[in-house]
Amino acid sequence: MNLSIGNTATNSSNFPAIFQNPSFLPRNNSSITPKILSNSHPKTLIITASSNSSSNNNQNTPTNSSRDHRWSLSGMTALVTGGTRGIGLAIVEELLGFGAIVHTCARNEVELDNCLKSWENQGFNVSGSVCDVSSWEQREKLLDTVSSVFYGKLNILVNNVGTNIRKPIVHFTPQEYSTLMTTNFESVFHLSQLGHPLLKASGCGSIVFVSSVSGFVSLKSMSLQGATKGAINQLTRSLACEWAKDNIRSNAVAPWYIKTTMVEKVLSNEDYLEEVYSRTPLCRLGDPAEVSSLVAFLCLPASAYITGQIICVDGGMSVNGFYPKMDFQ
Repeated sequence: MNLSIGNTATNSSNFPAIFQNPSFLPRNNSSITPKILSNSHPKTLIITASSNSSSNNNQNTPTNSSRDHRWSLSGMTALVTGGTRGIGLAIVEELLGFGAIVHTCARNEVELDNCLKSWENQGFNVSGSVCDVSSWEQREKLLDTVSSVFYGKLNILVNNVGTNIRKPIVHFTPQEYSTLMTTNFESVFHLSQLGHPLLKASGCGSIVFVSSVSGFVSLKSMSLQGATKGAINQLTRSLACEWAKDNIRSNAVAPWYIKTTMVEKVLSNEDYLEEVYSRTPLCRLGDPAEVSSLVAFLCLPASAYITGQIICVDGGMSVNGFYPKMDFQ
């Protein structure tokens, strides 16, 4: 696995000029090698991944070469927030599998260290920072670190971190309101602001927000969380239009119940779980990999004409009306 950005040009005589330098491909043809930070960044670990396999691009036809580039993130840089568990962990590993160079963050130092060691043992190119994205100052420090690691350029920003407090809306305290709004919406708004110059500098930026079906439909005791996700959905659309001139795309994925530690407690109730199944046409929970695969696709050059979209990953839940199991003649 050679994690570098190579020359993406093919035989120019075979293609019209408009196809010779597609805008979705990286414009920087030099290799990207993340720097090893100094001791002032104690929780940043850079691991370089390489492979002895040689490229056969020279033997490919122009069509095959073009397809290879469309389905590769080789040499592209990515920041994934909350990448040590659940959907975030799956996203980090999905992007790594497509050749991206990833920086992630987490609040839990032990979890982060364990993940970094695991990725190092697998030969992946990853770095990490301890960061609570609900903190304004820590978000600024995180992006300073990312800018330093990736030399001022970032191809992919995945705003994954989010939380939930389940209760009727009349029972929310001011602190609980602030916690949800800050963690779920303010953090992704600010990180996108901070990430904009890095995404623009890369020449082909992509933001993916992790939203929720609660931003589309009403879910019991999740009114405030749903409001934050609805705000994310509109931010996704707005940035797609506002930043298109900078060659930055903006999309979101909206999961339903996915098998993660965040929902273990509520889904441990068998009666509740059966109700979840009854509202889900596919009659099962989702897997983190079923979310991460869509996130990766939205980052790939293959999706270069997709922007401003919020795609549900929900087994059909959000389109399910009244569809009883009993048949009537």
